[in-house]
Amino acid sequence: MMTVHGPITGGNRGWPFGASMTDLNDVGYSEAEYFIKGESTRYKLKEGSELSTDGQWDVEPAGTAPFKTRFIVYRPNDATRFNGSVVVTWNNVTAGHDLFGAESREIFEGGFVLVCATTQKVGIEGLPPVNQGLAGWDPERYGDLHIASDDYSYDILTQVALAVGPDRPSDNDPLAGLDVRNVVAQGASQSAGRLGTYVNAIAPLNEAIDGFILTIYFGRGTPLEVGETVVNINTPENSAAPEKRLRGANLLRTDLGKPIFVVNSELEAIACHGVRQPDTDTMRFWESAGTCHVSQQGRAARQALTDRDELVTQPPVEGINAIPMNPLYDAAYHHMHRWLSEGVAPPVQPRVNFEGEPAEVVRDEFGIATGGVRLPQADVPVATNSAVPLTPDIRGFLDGSSQPFTRDKLNALYGDRSTFVSKFTEAANDAVNCGVLMPREVARLVDEAVTFWDAAS
Repeated sequence: MMTVHGPITGGNRGWPFGASMTDLNDVGYSEAEYFIKGESTRYKLKEGSELSTDGQWDVEPAGTAPFKTRFIVYRPNDATRFNGSVVVTWNNVTAGHDLFGAESREIFEGGFVLVCATTQKVGIEGLPPVNQGLAGWDPERYGDLHIASDDYSYDILTQVALAVGPDRPSDNDPLAGLDVRNVVAQGASQSAGRLGTYVNAIAPLNEAIDGFILTIYFGRGTPLEVGETVVNINTPENSAAPEKRLRGANLLRTDLGKPIFVVNSELEAIACHGVRQPDTDTMRFWESAGTCHVSQQGRAARQALTDRDELVTQPPVEGINAIPMNPLYDAAYHHMHRWLSEGVAPPVQPRVNFEGEPAEVVRDEFGIATGGVRLPQADVPVATNSAVPLTPDIRGFLDGSSQPFTRDKLNALYGDRSTFVSKFTEAANDAVNCGVLMPREVARLVDEAVTFWDAAS
């Protein structure tokens, strides 16, 4: 039986690893960390079943092991602001430590509860040669946390979802009595792959989660059984030829009767081209033109957090993609809540255009992808932003590129600054009308665009 302990305080550092950089007092939210422990189950394919392309994966329990891990809860201080939806994030551990987004404006302004869960072994133990997992970062606070293998991660997610769901135990309630109506699981990148396996194999076994958001998803689930193996993308064998390894391999099953929302950049649109799925009553598949897995803005925000937490990271690279995906993630949270609460599905969006065999992105005269979700930076550009990498390794693959236009080119396109601002603002408002951008983002994106305009030479 699982038990929840907390809020957790103290430790060598005095704050939770990866805690939000947002001033929570300003947004009326609280942050509290909890430990959860119990027995976790691992799963295997049933005899005669396989990880088939159709995503209909038939599994059964294969053993149990004890676990103890943590999750952080962000909830509104005023219970009347709670919208009824809890988003449970599967923390990403590709960097050798927990990564999760606790800065979303839609989470805080929309009245969600956000739960950020450490579900994988690397999140606790880290990766060599610089072990930056929880236990190494703050041994006093996290030293007795343990996850035997990533095989147990799927059930750990289920148990966290149950611990914050509508039928959660009443003792030591992390949500302080809030009336939960929907639990949404969210995962990005490697965590989206794990969540894809959860959808196909584990979700049919329980009712813990009501909807799924997979962001920057490469179109393939992760294995059910890996034993002691963990993935380190910094090793030469894992860094080489990512465009061949990170390709879509399976569909997401559509017989759950639960909404599934995939939000991809141009890079994952390329990876998923062979396993694209149609939009249905329970499926939305967004592909964003001109974007990539990582952005300059995302790197900068992450650097501020890693500086505070004194983590060792790779130095920033000049010239990577400069259209962040975060506004689309916020739109996805907004639409998923309405989908579950009101039965209003997210708007269907055009897909990125491809042609040829093998299929390649169709680009306009500026080198920007055509079709797809159109953020204003793609429709009124100041640079060629794309998923085209600067280097052939994994980092270059994920970073994409941005080639700023010269001052002469900008003047030829738009005439002057005020005309550019007018056109960019119109494009931003078009994105709002299409449902891919929250209205609050328009002024911020215009200000950012003006900064790029002024920096042109």
